[in-house]
Amino acid sequence: MTLASMYKTDYVQSLDQHSQANLNSSWVNDKGAWMTNVIIVCLIKFFFGIVPGMSPELAWTMTTLTYNVGSYIMLHAVTGVPFEFTQGAYDGITLWEQIDGGVQFTATRKYLTTVPIVLFLLSTHYTHYAPFAFSINLVVTIINLIAKLPVMHQVRLFDINQKVDSN
Repeated sequence: MTLASMYKTDYVQSLDQHSQANLNSSWVNDKGAWMTNVIIVCLIKFFFGIVPGMSPELAWTMTTLTYNVGSYIMLHAVTGVPFEFTQGAYDGITLWEQIDGGVQFTATRKYLTTVPIVLFLLSTHYTHYAPFAFSINLVVTIINLIAKLPVMHQVRLFDINQKVDSN
C-alpha cells in the first residue's frame, strides 16, 4: 500500500466518522456518566468487602485491579462499535480514541484519567503502603494510564488491535 493510498483511506475514514454522531462514545459526555463510574467503583469495593475471609487491604487491591483491567479492556482493547449503521467508520479505533472525536485533554478524558489515579491513591492508603499491594496497584494503574497518553493515540503495540486491511 502506498503512502498516498493510506492517506486517502485515513481521509475517507475521517469523513465517515464526522458524518454522524458516534453513539458508541457520546454516552461518556451524558449527564450521570461520571457518577455512574464512581458508583461502579463503589459497587466493586462493596462486593470485595463482603467476600468472607477477604481482608480490607486485599479488597482495596482487588478493587483497583478489577477497575483498571475492566476499564482497560473497555476503553483500550476493544475496537469498533457494536452498531451496524456506522459502515465500518470506527472499525480500527478503540473507545478511548473515539471519545470526543479523538480530541485530547477534554474534560471527559481528564476525568477518566483521574479516576484510576485517585483509586490508586485510595488503595495504597488503605493497604497501609504494603509493598506487595503497592506494586500490584502501581503496575495496573501505570498500564492503564500509559494507554491514555496522547502519544499512544492509535498506536498498536505488538500488532494488537491492528486494523486488518481488506483490500
